[in-house]
Amino acid sequence: MYLAHPRSGSFNHAVFDAVVEELRGRGCDVVAHDLYAEGFAPLLSAVETETVRSASGASDAQVALHRTEVATLDAMVFVHPNWWGMPPAVLTGWVQRVLAPGVAYKLGTADGEPAGLLKAGRALVLNTSDTPADREESEFGDPLQSIWSACVLPYVGVSDVRRVVFRTVTDSTDAERAAWLADARREATALLS
Repeated sequence: MYLAHPRSGSFNHAVFDAVVEELRGRGCDVVAHDLYAEGFAPLLSAVETETVRSASGASDAQVALHRTEVATLDAMVFVHPNWWGMPPAVLTGWVQRVLAPGVAYKLGTADGEPAGLLKAGRALVLNTSDTPADREESEFGDPLQSIWSACVLPYVGVSDVRRVVFRTVTDSTDAERAAWLADARREATALLS
């Protein structure tokens, strides 16, 4: 599980905590990372931009740990806000540094398409947003859906991508937030089947 929100006590943190608790309560071995709290360095170095061959061993111990862990996961869960139609920079940097060639995918297949290397065939993306759904879809077309379901996760071998958006968070009531937390727990449970 990966959380990308800088403010402790945020609703994103509540979603993350609820899902971790739900999965652990069901006996799952959950690897949980709060990327901001851990100080994950999102900046991709020039050495890490080589896409022709597999990534060399990471010189950053934290990146090496994440690369090792992601290769062992059965499923992935991402919790983050929608900021300008993108995940926060720390999560974008995590994708670029951790889901590297030779770790999460390989290039040079016979048909020219990348081959995903991750064993995690399922992923759940839980987003918060302050953009109403009708505005997002009519004006922007839901860029986060494209990022996760078309650009990132299928590329690394994840074929079952589920995404839930909780909106609008800023003016939500305690009752709405409680219902959203219950929804997050249900979605996490469904990911197990």
